[in-house]
Amino acid sequence: MNSKKLFLGVALLVAFIANAQTKSKEVLFTINDKPYYTDEFSRVYKKNLDLVKDESQKDLNLYLDLFIGYKLKVNKAYKLGLQDGQAYKNELKSYRTQLAKNYFNDTKITEELIEEGYNRLQKEIKASHILILVDENAAPQDTLKAYNKIKDIRNRIVKGEKFEDLAAQLSEDPSAKENKGDLGYFTAFRMVYPFENAAFTTPKGEVSKIIRTRFGYHILKINDIRPNRGEVTVAHIMILNPKPEDEDQNKAENTINDIYKKINQGEKFEELAKQFSEDKSSASKGGVLNKFSSGQLSSEEFENIAFSLKNAGDISKPFKSQFGWHIVKLIEKHPVRTLEEMKPELETKIGKDERSKRIVESLQEKLRKKYKFKKETKQLATISKLITNDYYESKWQMPTTGFDGKATILTIENKKIETNAFLEYLEKQQKSASPIKPINKLVDTMYDKFVDEQLNTYYDENLETEFPEFSYVMEEYRDGLLLFDLMEKEIWNRSKTDTIGLENFYKANKDKHLWKKRIDATIFSSTKKDMIEKAISMLKKGAKPQEIKDKLNTKDVVNIMINTNTFEEGNETLPKGTKFEVGTSSITKDGEYYFATKVDKVMPEGVKTLEECRGKLTNEYQQYLEQHWVEDLKKEFNVSVNQAVFEKVKTELK
Repeated sequence: MNSKKLFLGVALLVAFIANAQTKSKEVLFTINDKPYYTDEFSRVYKKNLDLVKDESQKDLNLYLDLFIGYKLKVNKAYKLGLQDGQAYKNELKSYRTQLAKNYFNDTKITEELIEEGYNRLQKEIKASHILILVDENAAPQDTLKAYNKIKDIRNRIVKGEKFEDLAAQLSEDPSAKENKGDLGYFTAFRMVYPFENAAFTTPKGEVSKIIRTRFGYHILKINDIRPNRGEVTVAHIMILNPKPEDEDQNKAENTINDIYKKINQGEKFEELAKQFSEDKSSASKGGVLNKFSSGQLSSEEFENIAFSLKNAGDISKPFKSQFGWHIVKLIEKHPVRTLEEMKPELETKIGKDERSKRIVESLQEKLRKKYKFKKETKQLATISKLITNDYYESKWQMPTTGFDGKATILTIENKKIETNAFLEYLEKQQKSASPIKPINKLVDTMYDKFVDEQLNTYYDENLETEFPEFSYVMEEYRDGLLLFDLMEKEIWNRSKTDTIGLENFYKANKDKHLWKKRIDATIFSSTKKDMIEKAISMLKKGAKPQEIKDKLNTKDVVNIMINTNTFEEGNETLPKGTKFEVGTSSITKDGEYYFATKVDKVMPEGVKTLEECRGKLTNEYQQYLEQHWVEDLKKEFNVSVNQAVFEKVKTELK
């Protein structure tokens, strides 16, 4: 899905329609007599004008050709019937749902929740909890049973029994027997909202009131409250844990200890990270990681070590995580960001959180004022008689006789909603319905919820009509999604499966895919020149690299490091001035390090095999296919450009 999002982002950059008003529109061009208008072309061009870096794309003639190419591909997708695919329909529906969320918001309530969340983010709470499980849709008797159980536990704690002991004995959280209910430190947005509320409103050292979440009933004990540690930037050197089949299970630990000794000998952390760290994503940057906060990484051990370092430049001792052995260096500590800096992020989190219920309630009130709706009270009275006490036990079934299912039970503006829709709603909701009695009162309550749901549905169905920008974005996403499926079918899959075509393309372009000169070599490095001299002497006597390392390094001091690999000309790992010829080089110095290189084999420049350049070649083949494909589409479809209108557009846009 990530590749699809990236593709659609590029596609929408070419064809995104901005929410701008135009004075008039004329037919700019047609594809098989289907018209495309000047207003769309102008909006697209204006929107993208400041975004494109390629000056050629600002040329209106070239841009029109690009735009027509885009529309040709969309037409081809419709011709192939890709719009009828179920996967396409599902994804389009999912996208619309996501986009529509922006229109189901209440700015005032959202601002209040942002401020509350930000204030809570200033602290980290260390808490323990006891959980008694009960489904949020459980029967009243089961809910009461669970409540009485948690109430009894709380009473025992109030009378003096230890919270931790009762958590281990009675909590229905599976981890409680091991951790006695301890949740560690957390801050806002890490727990469900009702739980968070209890955590941040209960004083330190006290036990919370009983709270209900979707998991069941909880009580919390607040063990500690500390300021948020903020974020930290560190560099690290990592040696991966050995695999079970590796003969030397101590190799990783021994290597990290050797590196630590070299750091203590005064060698630079960053250089050692570049040479030896097995975290490929950070090694080339001297081991520097992106900044992170508590709970953001998968290793609590790593986080605690990182945050324990006090001053920039401090370096930890080697330690082990579930990933491997590490040495960590503190680069910088970052305090909690300002409210203004965090606002967009907090708003996104609120939308995914139970806090959003407050926003929903506010929206419902607005929709009741926005739309005219009429309750059909007589029809509702008739329906109430069909609901029996079986509803309380979730055994009620929608009747098939005794009512007119097509009769209107609710009208919103000009939309009439049938009785059957309400009865189906009742049947689906009976498991989660409140145990309100008598039954007619319960039906009235459920009807009010049904009205709110239908108002939401009506509002959602009319977003395209009420908000032009919503309509524009949906139209372009619809086409962009089709285009992705088309490209996958016509270009990307073909480039991967068309072996003969790829081989022919390789033969025609293989001179563009060349190896530079390469060597199989071993690089020896040390801060001590005499150690490199000893290594060269041992090499001349036939010693192997590992024998040299074992001889020159001691238990306490790492004098030499060795790197054996295949290196291409220009590789930054090679010492400066390395000669591409078999034999042992003379000693060179770069910064604090002395180097010697033993070259065992030299491989000349040459053409890469198809397998050696398959990835890059496949991408080039895709581009080749697409370029020729657009020309074929121009032959398949009848494209007619109104040049007079285009000249007018060019004048207006210039």
